[in-house]
Amino acid sequence: MTDKKQETGAKGPATKAAHAGRRAEWTGAVVNPPVWRASTHLYAKYADLKAANKSNADGGFFYGRRGGPTQWALAQALNDIEPGAHGTMLYPSGVAAIAGCMLSVLKPGDHLLVTDNAYDPTRSMARGLLARMGITHSFFDPLDLPAFAALLDQHNPRAVWLESPGSLTMDVCDIPALTAAARAAGTVSILDNTWASALGFAGLSHGCDIVMQSLSKHVGGHSDLMMGAASAGERWYRALRRTSQQLGQVVSPDDAALAMRGLRTMPMRLQHTTSSAAAIAEWLAQQPQVSQVMCPMLLSDPGHAIWSRDFTGGCGLFSFVLSSAHSGDQSGYDGASHLAGRFVDALELFGIGYSWGGFESLSLPIFPHDYRAVMTSPTAPDISDDTGTRAAIRLSIGIEDTEDLIADLAQALRKLDN
Repeated sequence: MTDKKQETGAKGPATKAAHAGRRAEWTGAVVNPPVWRASTHLYAKYADLKAANKSNADGGFFYGRRGGPTQWALAQALNDIEPGAHGTMLYPSGVAAIAGCMLSVLKPGDHLLVTDNAYDPTRSMARGLLARMGITHSFFDPLDLPAFAALLDQHNPRAVWLESPGSLTMDVCDIPALTAAARAAGTVSILDNTWASALGFAGLSHGCDIVMQSLSKHVGGHSDLMMGAASAGERWYRALRRTSQQLGQVVSPDDAALAMRGLRTMPMRLQHTTSSAAAIAEWLAQQPQVSQVMCPMLLSDPGHAIWSRDFTGGCGLFSFVLSSAHSGDQSGYDGASHLAGRFVDALELFGIGYSWGGFESLSLPIFPHDYRAVMTSPTAPDISDDTGTRAAIRLSIGIEDTEDLIADLAQALRKLDN
């Protein structure tokens, strides 16, 4: 234990994950909270029912839609590992959590700023659901602070949506600088923190008002559940809770139990996948078939300095670009798609599929230019050439042996030369 930990009594991430949410009234005499499946909560007397109506907090029985001990324990555990959180809400998916955050803050007539490297369902929500509600939006380059400040002055936005590292291209933005500018303008900052989780980046402590994550990824850890969560200080937690309950959002107690099980081992899994991903990214950067690796854990990455300053951990998700010299006679989008398809088809240990953060490694062809509107910063990844686009791959590194994954990637790269 470090001297600082001895002085403050602070616990490490693995200790927090092992003990979080284990309140005796929810676990009883066992280690894990039992799975409480219930829609109806019974009361001994009518007076007890009336008293329950006046209380609206986790830990108070009311009706199954407000959860029970299994869901409460998970929410409390997530809250325990999120510095600065007053409360945490659970949602049936990560996208549901995104919607819950937006609808808790925005109303018709408001304007939303959305980072241009946001997860595509976030972009779609701004263009679809929010637009139908009369909420306008603008995309912004998160690496261009002066342009961001100008948009704050121009639009007087109600909220700004952040994501770091950014989806697909793994750009790391200066969250403290962005949130400070937003707060000075009276703008609410919401962060999608799925990549790092609270164990790798303390979003609320770095100026965000609300932090959300998809629990389907690292927390679940086994690719067998869908869930999301959002944490905030008291003001915005109350707004999240009110909106969630009005929308009837509730998660299955069985899924909550699975997420709680995944949470206990998440620090060790993240430690392994981060280390493995860094080694694999370093190896890929040396391969002649690879023109660019987008991974903030690399010293050569444009976002590494900010990542090192603000983050306490990483994860197994990163991307890389294949050299267009291997696309054969095809060029442009079709050539990039063909080349990316050839590569992922040749992999044996990497599945082809969406999501990430599970125990198994995944690969996915990606086309970031299809999801960008304004990113032009000098530090933004450049994945275009004279044909307009290059083949890019996103890898989610699982818990397999690093050497085995490198060998698999090597044989797939060799096949591109044939």
